Amino acid sequence: MKTALARTLLACTLALAAISLPAVAQPLPDAAEARRLHAIFDERWEALMKLHPEWGTYLGDHRYGDRLHDASPTAEAAAFAATRRSLEQLRAIRRDALSATDRTSLDIAIHTLQDQLRFEPSIGYRRLSLGAIGGFQSGFADLLSASPVAQRSQVEQMLARMAAYPQRVEQELLRLREGLALGWVPPRAVQERVLAIIDGQLPAQTLAQTPAQIEKSPFFEPFTKLGTDIPAAARQALQERARRAIADQVQPALRRLRAFVAGDYMAAARGGGGLKDYPGGAAVYAALVQSHTTTDLSLAQVHAIGEREVARLRGEIDGVMREMAWQGDFASFVKHLNTDPKYFHASPEALLASHRSKAKQLDAELPKLFAELPRATYGIKAMPAHLGTDRAEYYQPPALDGSTPGWFLANAQGYRTRPIWGEETLLAHEAVPGHHLQNARAAELGELPKFRRALWHTAYGEGWALYAETLGFQLGLYKDPASRFGHLQWQMVRAVRLMVDTGLHAQGWSRQRAIDFMIAQTGLDPAFASSEIDRYTSGPGQALGYMIGQLKIIELRDRAKQRLGERFDIRRFHMVVLDSGSVPLPVLERHVDEWIAAQAAPSNPNRSP
Repeated sequence: MKTALARTLLACTLALAAISLPAVAQPLPDAAEARRLHAIFDERWEALMKLHPEWGTYLGDHRYGDRLHDASPTAEAAAFAATRRSLEQLRAIRRDALSATDRTSLDIAIHTLQDQLRFEPSIGYRRLSLGAIGGFQSGFADLLSASPVAQRSQVEQMLARMAAYPQRVEQELLRLREGLALGWVPPRAVQERVLAIIDGQLPAQTLAQTPAQIEKSPFFEPFTKLGTDIPAAARQALQERARRAIADQVQPALRRLRAFVAGDYMAAARGGGGLKDYPGGAAVYAALVQSHTTTDLSLAQVHAIGEREVARLRGEIDGVMREMAWQGDFASFVKHLNTDPKYFHASPEALLASHRSKAKQLDAELPKLFAELPRATYGIKAMPAHLGTDRAEYYQPPALDGSTPGWFLANAQGYRTRPIWGEETLLAHEAVPGHHLQNARAAELGELPKFRRALWHTAYGEGWALYAETLGFQLGLYKDPASRFGHLQWQMVRAVRLMVDTGLHAQGWSRQRAIDFMIAQTGLDPAFASSEIDRYTSGPGQALGYMIGQLKIIELRDRAKQRLGERFDIRRFHMVVLDSGSVPLPVLERHVDEWIAAQAAPSNPNRSP
């Protein structure tokens, strides 16, 4: 999964009518009009870096690394006004005077801004900032962990952010109270997870802490890695300032957030949390479904696709059970796989070592399926302990300038519930050929404007990563039946998501019904299944993008194979999918169809053999 911040900033919906434009002859591009377009892109990008300095940190832009996002009502209103101005400027650009690449960039930019403005009236929804697996309550610790600490100036930026954190918390408390007044409050199960995440960042007692106790805080962890070029005395002084900031500024602010959640917020907690039960929630959910799938599929169609895929995958899982000569039912089968000690690592360190060993083997196989590979590297490390044993693994992309690698963050402390047979498909999704290959390649597409290199569409991004899991068969994975079940189980999870997400938010499913259905169909550990359902409750629609995106990529691959026959080159097809960055599915389809036509043309000397 990508960072929640990036999803929030750049998730967009593109109507099919707006992006499936008819193919007509285009005049030669106008250089002056192109310059005007890119000037708007550049101006907007600079504004975003100032408005969301946390995002800049993740992207490797540290110019505003001493600041936090201003979430005041005045700043929020100004941001929407600036979005409207940018939209007017883009609409004034003569689309027919642009190159094909610039036309695509213009289309995506316009609809990104339109999508942001689409949710402007949904104030209550936009105030749901505390999530089951990610949200405001864990964002600051994540930000410090991603911040550079090689130079003294960079450490000073972190200390400045610590000083700004109390005000930022007060802003968020005002926003949460506004949501409470509007009837937009998360359900109790989500709030309980929020409190658990907060508690994981706070000491058990509030009395004066010793330096050693403060150093156990996730907020201090970055200060244990200060650059060796910083003199020893200066490092010690910076660390002492960090200890004081944590004790005097960060922790007290976080306690105020906790007190609000445990008090007024929890008292107003809603029952199930489905959007249909909130004021105007049905319309918000319909918009989120379009945004995350980048399609015009109805809720009923999405649910039906889930039913179809669940049935298909159930047949494949039954085949694995027969292959393993299992005599019992599915429930007993997964109980065996989830309890036999041979299927689990003995320690967090063993889990990480296994991931790293398999990743090294997988890296060597990638040229079989990809004509080009990104230069940026990736690493595998444990996610922060305060996120808990039930938190799903996730990925952090490299900086746009290549100054930092990508990271696959594994839940090492959850090793007792992370079976070995599920590792390979997880690695293929979060690292290569999934999120890392996809995001690192996009970052290196220097001919595209920055916003497209950092763009994130759920259906494309998660659809690619889910599709990447299926490539494991060609890359030497899933050699034993248990690992094949692990692969199918996670495919099943994504199919089930189509049903439980729409069930929760549109059809009145209860939390328990969704949990029971997920466990019955997937065999997931009950605690993890519950965590997943709470994730879908607090992040409506996001879970739909995975399977919808994968199915579209498979459809396009099969179309290319059928039309090109012996001319089809899987390595080149994958580059077509990756080399426009993250795009809506209709744009991806248009690009693939154009590639197919070019490859099929007899007069094309550069077509694949």
